[in-house]
Amino acid sequence: MLIALTLLAAAALSSALIVVMMPLLVRYALARPNARSSHTVPTPQGGGIAVVAAALVVATATLVSLSTPLAHFGIVVAASVALGILGIIDDIRPLPARPRLLLQVLAVVAILFTAEYRVFPDSVPLVVERAFLLLGGVWFVNLVNFMDGLDWITVAEMVPITAFMAALGGFGDLPAIPALLAAALCGALIGFAVFNKPPAKLFLGDVGSLPIGLLVGWLLLQLAGTGALAAAILLPLYYVADATITLLRRLARREKVWEAHRSHFYQQATVNGFSAMAVSGHVFALNICLAGLAAWTILSPTPIVQILALLTGSALVGLLLRRFSQARLEISA
Repeated sequence: MLIALTLLAAAALSSALIVVMMPLLVRYALARPNARSSHTVPTPQGGGIAVVAAALVVATATLVSLSTPLAHFGIVVAASVALGILGIIDDIRPLPARPRLLLQVLAVVAILFTAEYRVFPDSVPLVVERAFLLLGGVWFVNLVNFMDGLDWITVAEMVPITAFMAALGGFGDLPAIPALLAAALCGALIGFAVFNKPPAKLFLGDVGSLPIGLLVGWLLLQLAGTGALAAAILLPLYYVADATITLLRRLARREKVWEAHRSHFYQQATVNGFSAMAVSGHVFALNICLAGLAAWTILSPTPIVQILALLTGSALVGLLLRRFSQARLEISA
């Protein structure tokens, strides 16, 4: 019940904040179309302020009401707010890549200090694990930002992930702090979804995508720390695959990978005849399947199940990436 109430409270607060902020965002935070944009008319951005604020406020208030120790969670909140401030600045006046990357590294380092569990087997040295998690965390923050380029796509990706983790908390398979944060973030994104439905009236902006990437990365770290590493890999697999394959392709072409572009698979899909709604619908459906596979790995934590689930998830992601990269066939009457 508490999980559901947290979700509903965050959804209501997120929507209310957006309604209050919308006149200011329309006036001061318009994202104007350019050659790399998926939208064709000026659209306000900055909805991430409401999403992140609602998620953090509701989660913190709920945890305080339960008298939960918040030392580590306070670090997560502070790091997320720092990235949100970075995002606001970058939305208004784009920053050079180096200071952006430096602050992202510091934010990920901060939340790694909150990790109370080992993610990899004890045979892997802790310093190696932390170095890998630092690299993976910084990449995850950036890839969430890179992938937030189409109406509803972040909602389609992050709502299934956070809803799954909130449900785990409801069943007692995830500690209270990450479970309640997942519920609050899920609700805040649902509140935002009303305004981001294609054609979007509002975008998240970097102020939303950067801290959301950090928060979801921390949630996945907490999930992996319970022993559910396969589930933590499966849940964000579409975003990770699309962004990583695109990055490697751009590196192979010697492009400036820190510059905006339109070569992600989901962006190719819109060129190939998919509407924004269709792309996000496909991503949402895939994520429901990935969540089902993640649940399988938790219910049956045997090596063979982990391997089969990861292989199945990878195949499903590969099929969708291939579908997005091909022209959509039109059936004539």
